[in-house]
Amino acid sequence: MKPEKNSHFALGPVLVLGAVWGLSEAGLGMGLRACAAFVSGAVMTGVALFFISAVWSYSKRIQNIVLILVLAAGFKVLDAFLLSIPLKHGAIGNPMFAFVMECAAFLLIVSLFKSSLQNKIWGRAALGGASALVAANLFPLVKFATGVPACTAAGTGYPLSLYYIHVAVLVSFITVPLGFWAGAKLRVMENQWALMPSARNFSYIIPPAAVLFCIAVVTFIRLI
Repeated sequence: MKPEKNSHFALGPVLVLGAVWGLSEAGLGMGLRACAAFVSGAVMTGVALFFISAVWSYSKRIQNIVLILVLAAGFKVLDAFLLSIPLKHGAIGNPMFAFVMECAAFLLIVSLFKSSLQNKIWGRAALGGASALVAANLFPLVKFATGVPACTAAGTGYPLSLYYIHVAVLVSFITVPLGFWAGAKLRVMENQWALMPSARNFSYIIPPAAVLFCIAVVTFIRLI
């Protein structure tokens, strides 16, 4: 068996993860045409960090984090088209800004954590909580990016991302270690498939099929 590489150039699993992230955002945000509802934004932060950490664990490549960011944002562009609303609308532009902040927060925090800490489950949980903490604090800046202020908790005027920041942190304590686990499993699976000539054709078919399937599901959700 060939030695396992520390970074992977294969884009198949990255495309699948990015598409499923986009689909999950559409599913969790179904029916939202303006502000996030209650803790939904905090939960979405944890979900986003699952996919970001999975891609990082799989490849250790910043380029692949950027790729899933573009994919997730592409699903929001599709949402804008299907819902006939502008890209700067609060239901489109603000989540896209959140994606950027979540990716930036994760890359910042992971650069500060030693590799030895990233290899321990409690270190990964801390990485997730810290990433969520940073992302939630950065999100209120969305007003300067899209012109649409962050949603606020009823009767408080306090941004929801900060009002429910504890939820985002707690969820990310769980989702980021799970993301690291999922990314490692994908890396092992890819190495195994690389040794099976008969399976290589599937590696070219499954990723684009998964992306098209997720696009079809989002379209169906928005049109029903």
